[in-house]
Amino acid sequence: MQGMMKGAMLPGNSTTVLKDFPIPQPGHGEVLIKMKSSTICGSDIRCIYHEHLGKGPEGYQPGMIAGHEPCGQIVECGPGCRRFNNGDRVIIYHISGCGVCNDCRRGYMISCTSEKYRRAYGWQRDGGMAEYLLAEEKDLVFLPDELTYSDGAQVACGFGTVYEGLEKIGLCGNDAVLITGLGPVGLATAMLCKAMGATKIIGIEAIPERIKIAQDLKMFDAVLAAGADNVKQVKKMTGGMGVEKSVDCSANDKARLTCIQAARKWGKIVFIGEGGTVAFQPSPDIIHDQKTIYGSWVTNIWRMEELVERLVRWNIHPEQLITHRFPLDKVADAYSLMASGKCGKVAVCFDEELK
Repeated sequence: MQGMMKGAMLPGNSTTVLKDFPIPQPGHGEVLIKMKSSTICGSDIRCIYHEHLGKGPEGYQPGMIAGHEPCGQIVECGPGCRRFNNGDRVIIYHISGCGVCNDCRRGYMISCTSEKYRRAYGWQRDGGMAEYLLAEEKDLVFLPDELTYSDGAQVACGFGTVYEGLEKIGLCGNDAVLITGLGPVGLATAMLCKAMGATKIIGIEAIPERIKIAQDLKMFDAVLAAGADNVKQVKKMTGGMGVEKSVDCSANDKARLTCIQAARKWGKIVFIGEGGTVAFQPSPDIIHDQKTIYGSWVTNIWRMEELVERLVRWNIHPEQLITHRFPLDKVADAYSLMASGKCGKVAVCFDEELK
């Protein structure tokens, strides 16, 4: 396919730049994908939009097309493709790894150890904020007809990341769950916890607009405003015991401490929100109550495929969390709104996904 396309770059000064790029041509083992939906992740705002925080090979490379939550339809396959074909609907696992290091062989391309070959879409190689995306076939996950492209875009990062964290703490129908930080990742956590059978879901959030969004979705048993009494409030709702599982999606130090202290004895805590700090007292907060803290970063590609299958089985749609959709020519408004924090998920959509 010949011609030019529009794509969005992030200069790092809280603005976007929309410019023309040549439509890329797929080489061996590559496919050209027509973008249908590309959602904005909080890490795009934190690490790229305001300022290019990451340096070196893992940082955003200026001039790259942004967007690491892409989903679309294959329009051209290069030679050597083995599984996917023209017309297939696909999600793109957003890190392209070397494929041969230990982490890649486990499916965790996010943790690829190759300084030369690890390249994340939207960071070190062109991403989904464009009309077309060039991807490697090995990075694709099939999107079934039961799910929309906007469902798939969120699986590419947010929902996949949450699912990995919940699998680590072993969420099941016995559990009361606390979720701190009710942005898109926190809301995704609630949606998956509900589908996986959690008996009580409690959320904590500081931004009034996000509290209202969470309440309107009706996935929580209670949504609390962030404050000094949160641990007491959570324990009161759980018979004085605390929750079996807690998930921090905020990266806020006080919220993380709440997750630790509001968990009951033998409780499991997972930190998903990136950045920030936390201070706690190891003996009373963790050791004496036999608690466990997990860290979780993105997911592996086979688990992403498993999540897609289960979304269909559970009949849930991540696109329910999208509060605003923009066309590509309004991409500046999309990033500005997401940066404000006064919204749910924000998507840049094409064709039927704009409706």
